[in-house]
Amino acid sequence: MTHVVTESCIRCKYTDCVDVCPVDCFREGPNFLTIDPDECIDCAVCIPECPVSAIYAEEDLPKDQVHMTALNAELARLPSWKSITKRKDPLPDAEEWKDRTGKLPELLR
Repeated sequence: MTHVVTESCIRCKYTDCVDVCPVDCFREGPNFLTIDPDECIDCAVCIPECPVSAIYAEEDLPKDQVHMTALNAELARLPSWKSITKRKDPLPDAEEWKDRTGKLPELLR
């Protein structure tokens, strides 16, 4: 099993989670973070760090977010999605987006 970043992260990209990850499994895209399932060791330390509750253990994913498992794996393999290991500022309009749902169409690859 792995941990999965869900749609809640899209257009927010809070990076509190990357500071605590012991294996540097997060990858950064333009407006979203993903977890590389081949690197994640299921330690779960990232879950409580996310201010928008966007990270779940795969077996605990809400039914409407199950599709994010495959998407995390796909995006983590993209050469342009580099490893992120240090906290950065969230996106400038993150506060406006943090409580919105149905953000998948907003995902930039």
